[in-house]
Parts: sequence; structure tokens; C-alpha cells
Amino acid sequence: KYYPPDFDPSKIPKLKLPKDRQYVVRLMAPFNMRCKTCGEYIYKGKKFNARKETVQNEQYMGLPIFRFYIKCTRCLAEITFKARGSGSTDPENTDYAMEHGATRNFQAEKLIEEEEKKLQREREEEELNNPMKILENRTRDSKLEMEVLENLQELKELNQRQARVDHEGLLSLHRELEERERKREKEEDERETREMLEQALVKRLRDSDSDSEEERVAGSGRATLHSADRPTDILTTDRQVDTLGQAPSSSTVKRPRVESWERSVGGLGGGALGALVVKKKPPPTTQPPQAPAAAGKGQRRL
Repeated sequence: KYYPPDFDPSKIPKLKLPKDRQYVVRLMAPFNMRCKTCGEYIYKGKKFNARKETVQNEQYMGLPIFRFYIKCTRCLAEITFKARGSGSTDPENTDYAMEHGATRNFQAEKLIEEEEKKLQREREEEELNNPMKILENRTRDSKLEMEVLENLQELKELNQRQARVDHEGLLSLHRELEERERKREKEEDERETREMLEQALVKRLRDSDSDSEEERVAGSGRATLHSADRPTDILTTDRQVDTLGQAPSSSTVKRPRVESWERSVGGLGGGALGALVVKKKPPPTTQPPQAPAAAGKGQRRL
């Protein structure tokens, strides 16, 4: 950049900016909070594009205090909190201060610590100008210390009693009980299995007896059916006719076994249809006539 020889920096007009000017900065939520408008939880470390401004007429030991504006991620309600410059803490309370739009979560521990500090300060102020109060506090502290020692001694005795316990013996006893329980369960399973097998065997024997009876009844029924005359017996077997011209009953005649295909087609050997089949006769054999020669010889002799 070129500066002429007659350049006077004091003549440059200064830019006047408003003291409450806001800047857009990128920051993370310094603590867990909950929005008052919609109840949305905003967790620590969540990033926001915040607006930063300097708090007017408020300083701490000459240090400026800044205010930040963020928006709820759900309802876009404005949330504000204060902090000190680049140190990220409120210098008086060493922490951030919530102003508007949300409530800070998990403050129980902080409140307890503040209450303890407050009680300690009050006690110190009381003991400053009251010797009797100092004596009372010392007596109370000594009594509390004795109670703590007694409780500690009871805990030590309890630990010693537990230390005398035979852990190996307890474990072995526990193993024996488990083994005994396992054997009992095994015996019960075997007994139940044996009972089931016996019941199955008895049922099978009953079924076999009933099947044998059914087969016997069926066999006798089949015998009676075979003994009766069948309408198709004429196709397979010949009737034996006695001299009186009457066929004997089928119960007295033993028939050969008939195959299934012969029952439907019938045989060609006999029966009423057997007469329809004519067997081919063999051709007659002719012998040369020898009678005339024998007669001629006899006449010559005569």
C-alpha cells in the first residue's frame, strides 16, 4: 500500500461503533439446560451460532462480562446466559450464569457445595467473637469423631468375622448339594422313562393281541367265503358231475389255486367255454398195403 509523503494518520477519521454491538460467534453449550417454552433438553457441548454482546454497566474487578444469545433447537425460543470474556467463566462464582429462557440441570451437587460453604462462613463468624461457641463446636466435633471411630471399629469386627468363614468348606458343601440334586433329578428322569416304556410295551401287547384276533376272525371269514360257490368258477374249473348228473358241492371238491389274471380272463382248459376250443388233430399215418402179396404166396404154395 502506498503512503504519500504528506500522509498524516491523525487526520484519518475514526470509526465509531456502538458499545452494545453484537457479534456472531460459534460456541458450545457450557452446561445441560432445559428450555422453558417447549421442555427440550439441550446437552452440554452442543454447538450453536450465538450472538455475543458486552453487558453494559456491569464489570467484575475491571473485567468485562459478556452475554450470549442462542436459540432452542426445537421451538427457536431465545436463551441467554452470561460469561466473562475469553475465560468462559463468571469470575465471581467461577461458573456461567443462566439469565433467561431455560433452566440449568444437575445443580444438586453445586447447591450442596454452596450450602456447605455458607455454613462454614457462618460458623467462622460465630466463633470470631464468642469463645463459648468455639467450645461447643469443639465438643460437637469430638463427639462426632468418636461416633465415626466406633462405626469404623464395628466395620472392622464385621470384616474379621467374615474373614473366619471357611470359604472352601462352603463351596464344597454347595457342590455336594448340587451333585445330590443332580442325582435326584437323574433318578426321577430314569423312573419316568421306565414308566413310559412299560406303558408303551403294554399298549403294544394289547394292540398285537387285538390284531391277532382280528386276523383270526378275518381268516375264518375268508375260509367261509372260499367255501361258497363263486359265479366265475365256471370260467376256471370244470364241474365234476356225478352219475346222477348233479355237480358235487364246492366244499367237497378241492380246486387248484387260481391266479388273479385267470379269474378275469379264464382258462382254456375246461369249463363251459372249454368246449368251444377245438384242438387240432394230428394227421393220420398211412401204411403200405401188404395183404395182397401175402395172398399170392399162399396160392403159389397151393
